[in-house]
Amino acid sequence: MGEFKLIDGRAISESVHLETRQRVAVLKQKNITPGLAFIRVGEDPASRVYVGMKEKKCREIGITSQTHILEKETSGGSLLDLIARLNKDPKIHGILVQAPLPRQLNEAEVFASVLPGKDVDGFHPVNVGKLMLGDPSGFAPCTPAGVQQLLIRSGCPIKGSDVVILGRGNIVGKPLASILMQKSEFADATVTVCHSGTTDLAGHCRRADILIAAIGVPLFVKPDMVKPGAVVIDVGVNRIPDTAARNGSRLVGDVDFEAVKAVSSMMTPNPGGVGPMTIAMLMQNTVRAAEETLLN
Repeated sequence: MGEFKLIDGRAISESVHLETRQRVAVLKQKNITPGLAFIRVGEDPASRVYVGMKEKKCREIGITSQTHILEKETSGGSLLDLIARLNKDPKIHGILVQAPLPRQLNEAEVFASVLPGKDVDGFHPVNVGKLMLGDPSGFAPCTPAGVQQLLIRSGCPIKGSDVVILGRGNIVGKPLASILMQKSEFADATVTVCHSGTTDLAGHCRRADILIAAIGVPLFVKPDMVKPGAVVIDVGVNRIPDTAARNGSRLVGDVDFEAVKAVSSMMTPNPGGVGPMTIAMLMQNTVRAAEETLLN
């Protein structure tokens, strides 16, 4: 096994942002400024942080953003009315409804109300269907698309690789499986999706050339679950108690990084791996949505 290589999501995301900035400059020469609308319902602390990070990146890249903050008790009708107004606004090219939503709101109905051409999060049923069909005209969800870019830009061969994904969620696991199994240049992998009903989960993991953890369990992946020389991508975001931390807790991934590092050939850190790429792909999708208005 060769020397261990860190897959630096921050550095790779900056290279994506550089490309996106150049595309924004071309659009501005044509009098188009990409516009992205954020909708946040309630005061969930994590949602406030995530939207704030996305707003900051919009400013840096040259995308105009607006944030609509609704009361936690907001009705479905009020939220759908706001989305309908944004759908009609020609200056808004992308709409992102920050999840999770309060219980009284139907997430599936809300995501389906965003126009597919403005659904830069990739959650509309039309975009989900296009992803399954291998139709590149749809928008892919940002985190799975970011994982693929991490693999491509770090020189990890995907074609013919045995990929195991831990987690079958609609935001990461299912769409990522669809992306990596497509018959295309940067895919063509054999993909296994593992979940809570999988028997011999560790055995499946040990077979993987590329192991992707999106299971939501802190430090779940241990060295004995990883094939020597495998590439490991850690998508998990978990908060665990830590008396040494200033606020009494810290963020960790689904992979026991320090222990698995001794077995893996390449691995993402957490934080600083997949997270920055999610924002990078959101910016890229928004600029693409703006570019496509020139074709209509």
